[in-house]
This record gives sequence, structure tokens and C-alpha cells, in this order.
Amino acid sequence: MEPISRNGRSQLTRRGFIKTSGAVMAGLAAGRSFAQDKVETLAVKGGPKTVTFPSAQVSALMRWPRYGDAEKKRLHELIDSNRFYEELPLFEKEWKEYTQSPFVKAHMNGSSALTSMYFALDLAPGSEIMVPSYTFFSACLAMRFFGLVPVFIDIDPKTACFDLEDAKRKLTPQTKAVEAMHSWGLPCEMDLIGDWAKEKGLLLLEDAAHAHGASMQGKKMGTWGAMGIYSFQTSKVMPAVEGGMGMYQTRQYYERAAAFGHYEDPAKFPADSPVRAYEDTGFGQKYRMHPFAAALARQQLKGLDETNAIVQKNVRAMNDRLTQLPGITEPRCRSDQKRAYYYANMLFIDFKKLGFQRAALLAALKAEGVRVSMWDYPEQHKLKIYSEAKWWHHLPRIPESMPGNACVNANHIFLPLIYGEAPALVGQYVKAFEKVWAHRAELAKS
Repeated sequence: MEPISRNGRSQLTRRGFIKTSGAVMAGLAAGRSFAQDKVETLAVKGGPKTVTFPSAQVSALMRWPRYGDAEKKRLHELIDSNRFYEELPLFEKEWKEYTQSPFVKAHMNGSSALTSMYFALDLAPGSEIMVPSYTFFSACLAMRFFGLVPVFIDIDPKTACFDLEDAKRKLTPQTKAVEAMHSWGLPCEMDLIGDWAKEKGLLLLEDAAHAHGASMQGKKMGTWGAMGIYSFQTSKVMPAVEGGMGMYQTRQYYERAAAFGHYEDPAKFPADSPVRAYEDTGFGQKYRMHPFAAALARQQLKGLDETNAIVQKNVRAMNDRLTQLPGITEPRCRSDQKRAYYYANMLFIDFKKLGFQRAALLAALKAEGVRVSMWDYPEQHKLKIYSEAKWWHHLPRIPESMPGNACVNANHIFLPLIYGEAPALVGQYVKAFEKVWAHRAELAKS
């Protein structure tokens, strides 16, 4: 402590200043600073928590899905009117206008939209479709109903999205289509994938189940490919509890996909439609979206851009600071891409640089009050059903390794999304990370 004179001024001498400065420089040279010396004990070691924001308020800010008076009012109106099915064409019209897609069709979920899309392709049995292994099972398994074969493609470890270079290595004469999934709301590089697909004569498809409101070069996801799908399941960016949407660039694809799961549609098509003759039956499935789901989706669509903007603002306020810490990065997003955030804010952690394992990091952050998690996406190519010939017209080829999948699964954490103004909460989350990072040498030893 510095000596204080009677007039309150410091009596630190030049000799004392040099001595103190030397100590500071020695500490810095050893990788320490006064700030690090004064950091409180980690909560996991018995110290105080960093995040003291009231738990009930945190839960309210992170609650999903979020329904309010508009959704309740519309559902009550539907019940009172007894005119339920008018909601479906209204939703389709509004979604078509929002996405600027030539043709759209509401489905009961994303899985039925995928199944209808594969039917609409009308490809010969044994035709291959490139699809990421890092995806939901419907994107792969629905192919088997039409004799199609998934070719499992890796993901880019810097984006968790479709790895075009891996696709180039796996192209065969049987490959007829390539399907990109916009993981966690981040657009794939559709310009590059699309150029390659066109060069090779492949159909381009999109799984946009995570990407409501996302765009690239001004074009909404789902409109880059010949066909695409969305899901409105309860966890999705635009939740309707259950529901899906198909997106089609041509009338031919639209009519085949619609007629597969909507027996009432063929009668509505022009007289020259190849599927007009199948009115009253369609092609054997019933995939109609529930009117209540359409009502929820319509109200959610009205606030979609506003909700995405709030989430984006909070993510940026957090990630712009967290990515200054050694070993933390976020999925790469190009300047011409506008991403959405599905489910969580994914961060990549270089655990070799950090010096300790994910379990220790999660424990330390949770002790500080951070609601942090991880979830290793099931890799489709490792699951039993793809190795059993009885399920397939042509058995899928199982790749020996998927290094991108493995890297993303092993080196990520999830932070919850925040759906309201919460600068104080964001600040506390950042300070919790900074506190843990300041103690990383200690955690590495424990």
C-alpha cells in the first residue's frame, strides 16, 4: 500500500515507483496482471457466482416458443368461426410473399415436406442424393421410400454446414442431386454449391428447417434450390408446434409434391397438369397442415424479422466480446449472408489452446450461473438403419470417417438465445467467461 501524506497525496518516491513498476512488468512477463491477481475465486471452487440476474427473469428472456395475445385471439376466432381450413391458403400466400418463392405448399411437418420433395424428383431407383450426415434423420431416411440413396457428406468445421470439397470427392455417375442443410440458421454457401451442381448437372435442394428469415445475397433460404423445405416444429425459429412448408421453383415440382400428400389438390390444377387425373386420391399420403398450426405460424411470421433482429443484437453483444478470448470462435458467416439463430448460440472452443476439457469448462461456467450446454448431433452414417440392406433398394455406402462432424461435435458449446432487451444479463455472461478464462491455468491443473 502506498504511504499517504497529511495532505492526502501519495508519497510514492521515484525509487518506489521503479520498484513497483518492476514488479508489475515481472508479473506481466509471467503472463499475469493486476486484474488477474484480483479475480475472485471461481464459483466452482467456492467463490461467488458472476451471473446474479434473477433466475425467473432469465427464464422469461430465454423462454421458447413465445406465444401471446395475437396467437390466442386468432385461435379463438377460428374456433368461433368454424371455418378452419381457410387458414391454410392464407398462410401459404403470406409465406410465398415473404420468401418470394414461385410456389409453396404447407405440410404437416418438415419430414412430410422432405418426403414429398423426394417424390417430386421422380428419379430412378438407385439414384444418389448428397446429404450431410450432420442432419435430422428425415432428410436421409425419407429417400428410401422411393429407392433413392443418401450419399453422406461431411460438414465444414468452421461453419457446421455442407462441405463442398467433400462432395466433390464423392461424386459418382449415380449422383443426381445435392441437398444442403443450413445448420443452426447459418446459410450454406449456396452460390458455390449451386455453381458446382449446375456444372455437374445435379439438382440443387435445400433443407432450411433451421433458417427462417435467413438469406444470402438478398435471397431467402429455400429459394436457391429447385426445391426446399422448412419446419415449424415447436423448437424452430418460427414455431407452430408442428408444421412444414415446401418451396418449389417450377410448377411441375410443386404439383407432384402437393399431390403426393394433399389428395384435394389435383382438382385445383390446370387441365394440362400431369397429375390432374389423380384427383380424389392424390398419390396416397395425407400431409395436410393442421389449421391451428397455420394460425400460429401466420402470427409468428408477422414478428419473425423483429424477433430475429433482437436475437441477433444480443448474440452480437455477447460474441463480439467472447471471441476476443483465446480459443473462442463462432461459425463463419460471410458478409453477404444474413443468418438466423435456431435453438442456441453455438460457439467453437479450441480445447487444446484452452488447456482443459469441455466437461470442466461446462462445470465452471454453470457454477458461475451461465446456462451453457452441449449436444453432439447424431451422425446419420453411424446409425444402424443405414447398414441394414432390408431397408434399402440400394444400400448406402458408409464413409470411414467424417472429420468435420467429429470436430464440430467435440469442440462446441451452446449458449441460450435471449429474446428481449437484456444488456445487464449479457454483460454478466461475458464477465463469467472472462473470469473462467482468467483461471484457465488453474483449471488445467485440476
